[in-house]
Amino acid sequence: MDKLGAMAVFVRVVESGSFSAVARELGSSQPTISKQVQALEAALGGRLIARSTRRLALTDEGQRYFEHCRQILAAVDSAELSFQTGREQVAGTLRVASSVSFGRTCIAPFLGEFLGRYPQVNLELQLSDRNEDLVSEGIDVSLRIGELPASGMIARNLGQMRRLVLAAPTYLDAHGTPRTPEDLARHNCLVFTRLPDAGTWTFSHDGREQSVRVGGNARSNSSEAIREMVLSGLGVSLSPDWLFSADLAAGRVVPLLRGFTPRPLPIHALSPANRRQSARVRAFVEFLAGKLG
Repeated sequence: MDKLGAMAVFVRVVESGSFSAVARELGSSQPTISKQVQALEAALGGRLIARSTRRLALTDEGQRYFEHCRQILAAVDSAELSFQTGREQVAGTLRVASSVSFGRTCIAPFLGEFLGRYPQVNLELQLSDRNEDLVSEGIDVSLRIGELPASGMIARNLGQMRRLVLAAPTYLDAHGTPRTPEDLARHNCLVFTRLPDAGTWTFSHDGREQSVRVGGNARSNSSEAIREMVLSGLGVSLSPDWLFSADLAAGRVVPLLRGFTPRPLPIHALSPANRRQSARVRAFVEFLAGKLG
């Protein structure tokens, strides 16, 4: 038995919570993955996973062994990386996660260039408007917009996202045009709920910052839904400029509050702290930093 390989399989089964998920990840079958864990248990002389429950649950011994396995695998990865520095190939499967709008608009258009530069990489782009669990879902890099909470993840700042206050001409014709941040209190502001303190918009003007509370009759956790609301003339939005770039060029929306600069949002690349930064991860993060910085 390849004990190190079996340990790696066991760790991924625990992290993902599923034999089948690991089988798909490794291009294997569920019975093969299960047999590897059973062989490891036989070699150890005890159960690692309590299979009587509907969900995978570690025994007490399994929990202790899992922690030791993660440390051992991390040490092996570190030793290999120190030996291979400068010679490690940029190759293999790379799993990248992003929000739907940002991934579609700002990541997907660059992937052809990245894969042309690194043809031995197979890239899987997962788009979702929720924050994935990087460890359990096997994500190598997740692109996150906004301030990051403390998480123990490895974070790299890729740049900042410029935002604009926008509205459709039909809305402005009906309700007037706000000239200052204070005017927003009298307007229907469409709030994107996925940001902390989403109902507070902060601007800088003449070297000073000011924050205003905003609200309206519609909110959403989807930036694309906010865009559709703005285009329909429902209200005013504080949104990324890239989300409305074509609409701005076509005159479907109008930028507001000129001279008042909304606070930009940081863009980060997150990677699991307990997973080695492979050459493909480092290459992808550096590539995006060059594109988004």
